Amino acid sequence: MQFHDLAAQYQALKAEIDSGMAEVLAKGQFILGPQVAELEEKLAQDVGRKYCVSCANGTDALVLTLMLWGVGPGDAVFVPDFTYFATAGCASTVGAEVIPVDIRTDTFNICPDALEAMIEQVEKEGKYRPRVVIPVDLFGQPAEYERIEAIAKKHGMLVLEDGAQGYGGQIGTKNACAFGDAATTSFFPAKPLGCYGDGGAIFVDHADEDALLRSLRANGRGVEDKYDNQRIGMNSRLDTLQAAILLPKLRALREYEIAALNASADKYTQALSGVVQTPTVLSGYVSSWAQYSVLLEDRQQRDRVQQELKAQGIPTMVYYPRGIHQQTAYAHRHFPDEWYQGTLAACSRVLALPMHPYLTDEDISRVSEALKQAVQKA
Repeated sequence: MQFHDLAAQYQALKAEIDSGMAEVLAKGQFILGPQVAELEEKLAQDVGRKYCVSCANGTDALVLTLMLWGVGPGDAVFVPDFTYFATAGCASTVGAEVIPVDIRTDTFNICPDALEAMIEQVEKEGKYRPRVVIPVDLFGQPAEYERIEAIAKKHGMLVLEDGAQGYGGQIGTKNACAFGDAATTSFFPAKPLGCYGDGGAIFVDHADEDALLRSLRANGRGVEDKYDNQRIGMNSRLDTLQAAILLPKLRALREYEIAALNASADKYTQALSGVVQTPTVLSGYVSSWAQYSVLLEDRQQRDRVQQELKAQGIPTMVYYPRGIHQQTAYAHRHFPDEWYQGTLAACSRVLALPMHPYLTDEDISRVSEALKQAVQKA
């Protein structure tokens, strides 16, 4: 059994993927070829934003957006404490100060109440200027953008949606990556929309931002003269082969994969309710289920259950074993544990189960029964 069965997805899309890659190889336009422009246009239309600028990976997408906004020393960037390090690391890369914020353990996303309290605390201290909030659509479910955007507006801040795990999710009729002042996503292979290497994208609504991002991703090159570098940027481009792979994957995601993921999640939840704490999807929200993560009673039970499942050939993962405030890179900030009770509970109890659009009912039944038995033993 595979945790993310990329091979099954490839077999389902093999003809389109092989054809697309062959076309790129035949024409030899490996950097910013026509498939890249086509993908950017389709992604912008799919999300519902005016512009999409692709880049080399999801981390660069975050950094480029902060560069676009001129975020730097003296600015405070607020991020969920329970997330992949890149969300915080991007702020440190541009010289800003990272402020981790506690989460809700039912959705695993940033807690709006904790966010506002942390912003007010930073304002009161007066050492840093609150500048940006980066909510994360963790495990596929969009963050609570209505509340987050209202808080940000109240405090004169920008919102950058980190949709690395959330592409394909929705709030009402609005798609993930359409929220905030800008949004980013990642095309890492295991993401809901993933390529066969690294890749990322940024979504904005203003022509000047689109133009500046295209300059920044190409070492700050000028529009008229590519050898007149008008600003400091980085070398961060999505290669054409990856764009050719993503085009059929985008079609499949919208045509049937999101529906399949949600059907599998429903079956897991039905089978496991009352056995473990299953994930909560808020009313009116749709998750793209980058992960299906449950909570066990405590770390000891979680670790014993994980080992039991491993012995039966069932792969699981712990996303994430520690919070941002616990990372060695931020040890000098001395963030107290008592600020992050949601994170600490999640880190010690969370366990992600096999999840992808090609799970069979037999797979789900096998995992669910094995988990039930392991919980009883533990």
